[in-house]
Amino acid sequence: MAVLQKVLIANRGEIAVRIVRTLDRLGIASVAVYSDADAGAPHVRAAGESVRLGPADARQSYLAIDRVIAAARETGADAIHPGYGFLAESAAFARACADAGIVFIGPTPEAIDTMGDKIRARAAVEARGVATVPGIAEPGLDDAALVAGAERVGYPVLVKPSAGGGGKGMHRVDDPADLPAALAQARREAAAAFGDDTLFVERFVANPRHVEVQVLADEHGHVIHLGERECSLQRRHQKVIEEAPSPLLTPEQRAAIGEAACETARSVGYVGAGTVEFIVSGDRPDEPFFMEMNTRLQVEHPVTEAVTGIDLVEQQLRVAAGEPLAIRQEHVRLDGHAIEARVYAEDPAAGFLPTGGEVLVLQWPVATRVDAGIEQGSVISSSYDPMLAKVVAHGPTRADAIAHLDAALAETHVLGVTTNVPFLRALLAEPAVIAGDLDTGLIDREAERLAARPVPSAVLAQAALVLLDRAPRGERAWASDGWRVGGARGASVRLADGDGVATVTLLPGGGRALRVERAGAEAFVTVLDPVVPSASHVTGDGDVWLSTDSGDWLVEHARPAVRVRAGAAATPTLASPMPGTVVAVHVTDGDDVAEGQALVSVEAMKMEHVLRAPSAGAARIHVIVGETVRRGQEVAAVETRTPTEVPA
Repeated sequence: MAVLQKVLIANRGEIAVRIVRTLDRLGIASVAVYSDADAGAPHVRAAGESVRLGPADARQSYLAIDRVIAAARETGADAIHPGYGFLAESAAFARACADAGIVFIGPTPEAIDTMGDKIRARAAVEARGVATVPGIAEPGLDDAALVAGAERVGYPVLVKPSAGGGGKGMHRVDDPADLPAALAQARREAAAAFGDDTLFVERFVANPRHVEVQVLADEHGHVIHLGERECSLQRRHQKVIEEAPSPLLTPEQRAAIGEAACETARSVGYVGAGTVEFIVSGDRPDEPFFMEMNTRLQVEHPVTEAVTGIDLVEQQLRVAAGEPLAIRQEHVRLDGHAIEARVYAEDPAAGFLPTGGEVLVLQWPVATRVDAGIEQGSVISSSYDPMLAKVVAHGPTRADAIAHLDAALAETHVLGVTTNVPFLRALLAEPAVIAGDLDTGLIDREAERLAARPVPSAVLAQAALVLLDRAPRGERAWASDGWRVGGARGASVRLADGDGVATVTLLPGGGRALRVERAGAEAFVTVLDPVVPSASHVTGDGDVWLSTDSGDWLVEHARPAVRVRAGAAATPTLASPMPGTVVAVHVTDGDDVAEGQALVSVEAMKMEHVLRAPSAGAARIHVIVGETVRRGQEVAAVETRTPTEVPA
C-alpha cells in the first residue's frame, strides 16, 4: 500500500469512523472533514487531521466539491474516499479529483454516469445478456408514449425516474385510468429531486424481493462477486434490516445471480467495489431482474464482510492504488449468516418522524459489531440523515444471527434521542421475518402495528417517582426501608401517554405504591426497584428517559397535576413532533382559527410537518419563520376559554 500515503474521507458519521479504522490498520494517514454542526464529532477526533468545510448546510460543506478538493490539497492527501451518500456517486466530483491529480477511491466518472441514468444502465446490461424487468425505457419518452408502452407491458406497472433513487418519484399504477396523473406527479417529483423529469415504465413484479450482489473489480480486468444480500425489509424504499446470504436463493441461483452482477460490472468497465441490485419474485427466484447499480460502498456492506471475512474498504484502497485483486472467485466462501439493523433517530409511533436532541446516556452491546458515529454528549441535528449506527450480528445459522441481533438491540440504549430500536426488535420477532418469507412491502403493510408501543403503567409509575424525587427536599417522603421516594403522599404528576395524558399519584401508606389513571382506566403499581437506575435521565425541560429490558422509553413530563374549575376548558397546545426549522407560520397571533386549520409548518431532513389547530379558537403563535425548535417544544396554542388552575 505504498502508493496511497494519506486519504481524505469526504463524509461524516459512522462511515467516516469505519473508514478510519481500516486506514489505521493499514498504516495510512487519515484526514476528516467537517461542518460547523460536526466540529466535535467522533469522526473528527478519530482521524489524524481534520479540516473545516463550512456551515451545517451540506450544500456549503459536504457537497461543496471545491471545498473538499481544497481540503485535500491543503493536507497533502493523495486520495479521497467518498463513503456513501453526499458526493459518492457524483461523476463531477470524480472528474474534479482527477483534474486535481487526486485519486478518487471509486469507479470512473463514465461508469458513474452510465449507472446513474437508469435508462442507459438498462441498455448497457441488456447488451451483456443481463435480464431487466420488462418495460419501456428510452430517452425522451413523452406521456403518450409511456401510456402506450404500459399497455404493452401490462398492468400493474411501476413509474420510475431515470435519474436518482431512494424511491423518490416512484409510483405503482394498477388502473390505466390512473396513469396520466401518476406520470404528472412523478415528473414533478423527479424534477424537484434530481433536476431531471425523464421517466420510464416497467412491469410491477409480484411479491418482490430486493436482492443485491457485492462485486469487486480491478483495473486489470478481474471481476468477482462476494455473494448476495437480502434487503427486502425496507420502508418506502429505504432499507431497515439487511442480511447475507439471502434465505431465498439456492447455491445454484446464487451462482447465477452473482455472474449476472459480474456481467453488469463488465458492461461499464467497472473498477472498485460496487453493488448490483436485482428485483426477484418470491415465486420465481430463478429469474432475477436487474434494477440498478450503486457505484459505491453500501450502508449494509458489513454483513458481507462478516460472512466472507473480507474488508471491503481495504479492497477499495488496494484497487485504487492500482493493485490487482488478490482474491479469485474460487477463494470466496460464505461462513454462516449475518444480519444488520440500522438504528435511526426517528419515532416509529409518530409516523417515523425524525427526532434529535442530545445523547444523554449511550450504551452499545458487547461482543457485537457496532458501526456508530455518535457518543454520549453528541447532539443529533436535523441537518443530516437520521441514521445513527448499525448493529451487526453474525452466527452459524440464520436463526442464531437473528437471536444474536435481538439480544444486541436489547442492550442498545440511546437515551435523550428517540430511536427505532424497539421497532427493530418487534420486526425481528415477526413470524414472516423469522421464516424468511420476506417482500419489500412487508414493513409498509405492518408498520402501524409494529410501531405501536403503549407505555406500560410500570414505566409511567417509575417516571413519576423519578420526577417526584426532584421535588424540593421538604416535599419528599421517605420509605420505611430508607429508599427515598419523592413527593408527599397523594402527590401527583401528569405524564404524556401517547396522544393523551396519564396522571400518576403516590398512594398513602408508605412504600412505593402508585395509582396510574389513563384513558378512563386506572391501574395500581408497586415499584419494587428503579427499572434501570444507571440508564435513567431527566432533562432540564422535564423529559424523563428510562431504559428497560425491552428498549428505551421517553416519558414526557407534561406539568404537575392541576384541577380545572367546572365550566372551564384547557388551552390545547401544539408541540413540534420533531426537531427542525419553522418554515411557515400560516396565521397571525390572535387570529380566529377553525379546527384543522394550518398554524405552523416545521421542516427537518427534507420532511415537512404541518401542525393544525386541534379545535376552534384564538391562535397563539410562539415561534417565527426560521426559528430552530426542539422536539416537544410548544410552538402554538389555541385559546378557547382560559381556565383557572389551582394546585391539586
